[in-house]
Amino acid sequence: MRVAGRLASEVLEMIGGHVRPGISTGELDRLCHEYIVRKQQAIPAPLNYKGFPKSICTSVNHVVCHGIPGDRRLRDGDILNIDVTVLKDRYHGDTSKMFLVGKVLRRARRLVEAAYECLLRGMDAARPGHSLRAVGAAIQAYADAQRFSVVRDFCGHGIGSNFHEAPSVLHYRNRGPDLILEPGMTFTIEPMLNAGSHEVKLLADGWTAVTRDRSLSAQWEHTLLITTDYPEILTRRTEERF
Repeated sequence: MRVAGRLASEVLEMIGGHVRPGISTGELDRLCHEYIVRKQQAIPAPLNYKGFPKSICTSVNHVVCHGIPGDRRLRDGDILNIDVTVLKDRYHGDTSKMFLVGKVLRRARRLVEAAYECLLRGMDAARPGHSLRAVGAAIQAYADAQRFSVVRDFCGHGIGSNFHEAPSVLHYRNRGPDLILEPGMTFTIEPMLNAGSHEVKLLADGWTAVTRDRSLSAQWEHTLLITTDYPEILTRRTEERF
């Protein structure tokens, strides 16, 4: 898990230098695919996963998640989420990062920053002996304070030799089945914040989720390991100081 997580983080570090106005999301996918397969000698887990046609997800502006790379070229002012999952020696590392393309409006920047803070607060709540519900409560409390909404239709997930497994990690206050966190558990936290309503809809391709009101959306994701204290962030990038 540590190896797969490190590789996934390295893909995001590599692709950052290519995110600029004019490049297509399809080209970003090609660069990530070649890096994972040739340099890392690993597998891009999304490719052909339940029929997904590409190696990464690229979600631009009002796309909440699972955007399919293609001919769409980035424009000045766009916000972009790149979601990477690497499979190496039977284990997965799953992570995503927001990128600001050119000069981004202040409200869009605030949304991106708030989504990252929600991720940090969710991870901080993921302590042994704590309830899994505490993760969602911490995320929603901050999002509400910033007047952004938390997407309900998608959640974090357990991860290991399977891409997706139990538990489901909800990013909002809920009264569903609870779980007490124990050292050794591995799962993702990946809050999605919308500038408008939390409601989303699925496009005809069966994958791309967008905000129903076409407001902007932002998401960050890490894979973490529950320890005896603060969780170990398996997909931490070198730029991050926690």
